[in-house]
Amino acid sequence: MIVAALEAGRAANRIYHGGFEIQAKADASPVTTADHVAEEIILRHLARHAPNTPVVAEEQAASGNIPAVAAEFFLVDPLDGTKEFIHRRGDFTVNIALIRDGLPALGVVYAPATGRLFAADVGAARAMRAELDPADPVAGGLVPIHVREVPAAGLTAVASRSHRTPETDVYLAHYAIADLVAVGSSLKFCLVASGEADLYPRLGPTMEWDTAAGHAVLSAAGGRVAGPDGLPLRYGKSQFRNPWFVASGDFVPHAIAA
Repeated sequence: MIVAALEAGRAANRIYHGGFEIQAKADASPVTTADHVAEEIILRHLARHAPNTPVVAEEQAASGNIPAVAAEFFLVDPLDGTKEFIHRRGDFTVNIALIRDGLPALGVVYAPATGRLFAADVGAARAMRAELDPADPVAGGLVPIHVREVPAAGLTAVASRSHRTPETDVYLAHYAIADLVAVGSSLKFCLVASGEADLYPRLGPTMEWDTAAGHAVLSAAGGRVAGPDGLPLRYGKSQFRNPWFVASGDFVPHAIAA
């Protein structure tokens, strides 16, 4: 999964620094050349190493190609944060996750423009991070990460750069917020996992491939991702749509108001 993410990221980064076409999908969301190229690379790797495991990938799903899934399947977002990519803001990611029995088991999040790599094995409680050369990323140099204790000065919250909602601001009012950071893509989960932030509320629409890899990283680092019922966010839902959720570090967050 790491090798697949790095190869897909290299391809996306070349396109990012060159030129690319932008199209609109049926739901009016943007898609670029990099989305398709990165997804093809990841699907090729997964087919080679896990040929019997279904893969639900964003661009395949957008074209109606969604396999039946069972207890174990992959979720792939080849370019999470397409709007950040288009506006050349850098915080877009390649996401690959393995789901087992409705929960993330393995996850890889790679930010090609910055070289930040996050990987997780949830069952082993191992979450790791590496700072790689964006021009020539090579797997290695992974160091353990873990969520931090809540700082006495207050929480650092992360919120979506492109999809922040009024409900998010209402929810954040429950806390003493020392800093609020706007970040695109699944890096929000990873900042909480690595102790750079404490809270990520998402009171707006997401799809399962948007969240699964980051969810794996945060869970393995000692954090949690809970839906409106307070229970862990699960995967394999109808149409692969998520409810609102809150991702947090070393504390139990406020419930999401119905």
